[in-house]
Amino acid sequence: MLPSNTRPLARLVLLSLMLTFVLARLVSILMALHRMPNIYFHVQDTHVHHLNYGIFLLAGVGAYLLFSSGAAGPAAAVVYGIGLGLTFDEFGMWLHLNGDYWQRASFDAIVVLAAALGLAGFAPPIRPWRPRLLAALLLILVLVLAGSFRLAARAEPQLQRWEQRAQP
Repeated sequence: MLPSNTRPLARLVLLSLMLTFVLARLVSILMALHRMPNIYFHVQDTHVHHLNYGIFLLAGVGAYLLFSSGAAGPAAAVVYGIGLGLTFDEFGMWLHLNGDYWQRASFDAIVVLAAALGLAGFAPPIRPWRPRLLAALLLILVLVLAGSFRLAARAEPQLQRWEQRAQP
């Protein structure tokens, strides 16, 4: 049986994931439009992408949870969500290392993660689900995913144009 704090922790992870994703995208758009200074971190000629920060946060919170004797707390859930947001915001770069930030796969990965965390944080426990409820939840999930993917497909060309204009 799952601990009683699992659902609230899943909600914290979901909230921090979504806020991190939105903030990362907003900052990228503002930099592409030259509305804020370039804050990218470079080591010599290498751009250090924020997925690396996310990997370090995930490794750190994983080590903390593995080696600590206490239970997972809200702070660990928030740091975990931020790490997920930073890492999966650039998920497309895991698959295609061409440096294009506005890859569709990144948006899709965030939608899938958010849907899974939403179910973990808000859906009723699986045992009492009835077939109608399960079918309704699956239909809602499919509609949300389809709408999100359609929105991403419509926004992607504009975002890529912004990025091309921002290139020196």
